[in-house]
Parts: sequence; C-alpha cells; structure tokens
Amino acid sequence: MQEVLTKPGYENLFLTEREFYEISLDESNHTEPPSFVVKQAHYIWSGIDQQFMFDELQTEHFAILEKAQERYEARRRVLMKQGYSHSDMEF
Repeated sequence: MQEVLTKPGYENLFLTEREFYEISLDESNHTEPPSFVVKQAHYIWSGIDQQFMFDELQTEHFAILEKAQERYEARRRVLMKQGYSHSDMEF
C-alpha cells in the first residue's frame, strides 16, 4: 500500500512551493521471518536536480501486519492534522 498526501491547492502552487508526503506499508522479505515496513518520506522540489527529492525518510519495522497497519493509520492521521488532507487514494 502506498499513498501520497498533499495540502489543498497543491496543484496551483509553483514547483518551488510544493511539498508532499508519501507513506507506504510493504512486506519485507529481507528478514526471516518476513516483517512489515512502514515508511514516511517528505518530498520537496530541488531546483538543482530539477525534480522532487525526499529530505526526510522515516522507517519502522513490525513483525505483525495489524501493528504495521495501526502505525500507518497513525502516521496518516498526524499528516491529515497538519493539513495534508488530499490523498491520491481517495476517488
């Protein structure tokens, strides 16, 4: 599961003013037994690179899927409270 959260009016901002968060929940096959990874990345525009680059990445590992899902939702709620209320997963 992967989701991008932006603030209202995001598409009307200049590239240099845009920022967004990406949160994801994935299964990690790099551990035995497999675990679940919740990631949160903050992206901003890089004028030097001429693309969006992440300036902050937070990663957490969980042995139980339900715990990872709870953490994903907790991170999502915090971002929503900070104004990142538009999701690319909402139709």
